[in-house]
Amino acid sequence: MSSTSRRVVVVGGTSGIGREVARHYAGLGQEVVVTGRDAGRAAAVAEGIGGRSSGIGFDLARPQEIGPALSGLDRVDDLVLTAISRDHNPLADYDFDAALHLVTLKLVGYTEVVHSLVPRLGDESAVVIFGGQAKERPYPGAATIATVNAGVTGLVRAFASELAPVRVNAIHPGIVGDSPFWADRPDEVMDGFRATTPTGRLATMRDVVDAVDFLLRNRSVNGVNLNVDGGWVLR
Repeated sequence: MSSTSRRVVVVGGTSGIGREVARHYAGLGQEVVVTGRDAGRAAAVAEGIGGRSSGIGFDLARPQEIGPALSGLDRVDDLVLTAISRDHNPLADYDFDAALHLVTLKLVGYTEVVHSLVPRLGDESAVVIFGGQAKERPYPGAATIATVNAGVTGLVRAFASELAPVRVNAIHPGIVGDSPFWADRPDEVMDGFRATTPTGRLATMRDVVDAVDFLLRNRSVNGVNLNVDGGWVLR
């Protein structure tokens, strides 16, 4: 596809992996729209990314804001839903407000974004949704995030069926060693994760961006939940 012919919307594109996705497509000369909770920050990040980039502000956990915020987009070729919320919510001290926030953000909010953009998606559009491997390797306190990430697999199948011929896939990163969340962890902690990864290396942000690009580009890949974890879930 032409490097200048598509508009890519990156929800959650103001930091971490989302920003790397946005930077990648801006570097290819595509028009990029990044979104974040704060409109000013989204605009500043877009300016820093450069190229044909712009920013929009809305909170996925406040679905009523989403449609109006996206109303100015007349066309969306590719949509990447990267926004995540880290969660530690043990059953012994369960915070249902935090659980409702996360479920709303990642399931209702994601769905409302797609709903708002349906009239602006074309037959060759593609959607990539971010889940995560807590659904396969839950940790103490992961009941909500594991359930939500498992729910992403259901979203992919439902969206791909209902939006056809628009393609919809999900990416489930493992531990992304150079991401802001993991980069400053002690070496002994990261070495332990590497030791339990069959490839002997952790995923990088570049690996994840490359996987997103593959899912957006390949017109025969649809309804797929792609793990990017070096086989970490095998052990």
